Amino acid sequence: MDVSYLIDGLNDHQRAAVSAPEQNMLVLAGAGSGKTRVLTHRIAWLMQVENIPTYGILAVTFTNKAAKEMRSRIADICPQHIGSMWIGTFHGIAHRLLRLHYKEADLPEQFQIIDSDDQQKMIKRIIKTLHLDEKYYPAKELQWYINDKKDEGLRAAHIDPGYSMQEKQRLQVYQAYEAACQLAGLVDFAELLLRAHELLLNNPALLLHYQQRFRHVLVDEFQDTNKLQYAWLNLLTDNGNFLTIVGDDDQSIYGWRGADIENIQRFLKEKNNPVTVCLEQNYRSTGHILNASNQVIKNNSDRLGKELWTSGEDGEPISIYSAFNDYDETRYITSQLQTWKNHGNQLSDCAILYRSNAQSRLFETELTANQIPYHIYGGQRFFDRLEIKDSVAYLRLMNNHQDDAAFERIVNKPKRKIGNTTLDKIRFCAREQGYTMWQASLYLIEQKKLSAGAKSSLVGFIELINRFASETSELPLFQIVDHINSHSGLQAMYENEKGEKSQTRIENLQELVSAAQAFKVPEEEEEMDELTAFLAYAALESGDNQADEFEDAVQLMTMHAAKGLEFPQVFMVGVEEGMFPGQQSADDETRLAEERRLCYVAMTRAMQKLTISHAESRRLYGQEKFHAPSRFISELPEQDIEYIRLKTQVSRAQSPAPKKPTSLGISQDIQGFRLGQGVKHAKFGMGVIIAQEGEGENSRLQVHFKEAGSKWLMTAYAKLEAM
Repeated sequence: MDVSYLIDGLNDHQRAAVSAPEQNMLVLAGAGSGKTRVLTHRIAWLMQVENIPTYGILAVTFTNKAAKEMRSRIADICPQHIGSMWIGTFHGIAHRLLRLHYKEADLPEQFQIIDSDDQQKMIKRIIKTLHLDEKYYPAKELQWYINDKKDEGLRAAHIDPGYSMQEKQRLQVYQAYEAACQLAGLVDFAELLLRAHELLLNNPALLLHYQQRFRHVLVDEFQDTNKLQYAWLNLLTDNGNFLTIVGDDDQSIYGWRGADIENIQRFLKEKNNPVTVCLEQNYRSTGHILNASNQVIKNNSDRLGKELWTSGEDGEPISIYSAFNDYDETRYITSQLQTWKNHGNQLSDCAILYRSNAQSRLFETELTANQIPYHIYGGQRFFDRLEIKDSVAYLRLMNNHQDDAAFERIVNKPKRKIGNTTLDKIRFCAREQGYTMWQASLYLIEQKKLSAGAKSSLVGFIELINRFASETSELPLFQIVDHINSHSGLQAMYENEKGEKSQTRIENLQELVSAAQAFKVPEEEEEMDELTAFLAYAALESGDNQADEFEDAVQLMTMHAAKGLEFPQVFMVGVEEGMFPGQQSADDETRLAEERRLCYVAMTRAMQKLTISHAESRRLYGQEKFHAPSRFISELPEQDIEYIRLKTQVSRAQSPAPKKPTSLGISQDIQGFRLGQGVKHAKFGMGVIIAQEGEGENSRLQVHFKEAGSKWLMTAYAKLEAM
């Protein structure tokens, strides 16, 4: 069989990774080095050359988008039908295992996945029933605590609280939460992974089956794995089968959410004779960008070590723009975008990257003022929208009456006179009797322990859910969703709200019907009924598809959100000490190393042109802050950068001056005002002129007010009083 097409066009190192013999392997893949191509061609090679059947391969990644792309690419290059190959995210694969072996996992057949919002509501209810003060035990913090323990593989029973009363109370909530989820047949995201690990750990025969079935397990973005994910992978590949990991220790930027950079080192120490292949040739960025990125990341210790290079041109040097303040920074970048567009380029080829979401506000204002469309990448996911979650909750409760989270969300939505008093009685009964809220409701109705009005409303709700089940039993999925939207009262409720938001909500409900109509049960999940599969899809959907894309718009996003993306032109903004790295990171070696890796990731998003900007002063949290340029800028090699000082009409004083300023050596007079002069404004009070731009009637003044902070004002209309 001629398999030359699998390695033709690959460089030597890519070819070595694709055609390696069966073995444990680390593919240390630098940014832009073609790792996805290597991974998919490796899978095809295993099938074509090593004769591994499709069902003998498990491929794991982190997002649904990446999993879909991987499946599509493999299908394109393999003559075999790959329907039986397991390709998915960690959560998706874990969910599939639990559906197949729900009895061994001690779950009901129709168990439901709850999202972060519903999880937090359950924890809030438990805090209330345990009579804990939410001031000292906030639901969000306890949610983080529970998920963190699960990510470490720890059940409440495994944790010794010691002598800490706070830890004992946290464990009490954790135990009650575990019991409530078990009773209601609910599984949160962290539980999916933990229970899938326990499923294999506690069932040796099942573990052996999957070890023998999956001859090869291949994992993308391995540097983003946490302790539990590593333990699960290690367990699954501990019987003569092979684990291939693809990752880059220099792009490990998710330590704050549990990713453990040490997992790559653990793999090299614990796996049998692992081989390392480095992919260092970059096919994305120019020489100047790569040289500078290499130099920055070298300042981190304990790296596995690699150096990106390109056979292409050096390109333009990296521009460093030193702005007077954050307004100057936004204006400069906006002017660069206008120039880019005027030369016939696409705005969507440009990205503005910032460390914190709060930094987007000024750019949004300036871009809007200059009629430059923008898109904030990573906006709210479709299945996270309030009206969608409400509709899905009806579907969930209809599918599984024991789903407490769904019950609580919709029992009084739309309002049906089931108030907090009635809900508290249901919650208390559920706690005392060991019931779910549905069971507790039936018990209270039967025992006549509710007022006549409350009983009537609750009976009406229960009958509604039961009626939905019978009325929709023969309908296709999209008609079920449409029926729920129309007859639950949700659609009418949003229609009564009126206004633009109301129309948007209604359109989203209609889009949910379209989503259901387009939904196809994945080939690998055909054992599931259509509604259960759709509910799982809604819970697992990662929001890779943006809901409101502009035809051509500048992309605004955090540096974290930019990982995996690339743009011809990139602007990294706010690269200052105290901003990036932040003050806390600057004082912590581990966090500083991760911030430097984030800088490396951001720089390597740029293909042709990279601009890095910092501002001497910046308005933060109501105060004017003065920052030095980031240490990351000082780590850039001089031969790869150029400093930009725009020939602009903006002037500034050296520092904010007192009311009676000393001479600044500037003879400018802007309609009777000068830099450093004290002024008074009718609304903003006392201030000092710190910058100006323009001339005559079109001139503007930047005034730093004692109470209101810095403001740009049109000189002709500001009505400033000289002091």
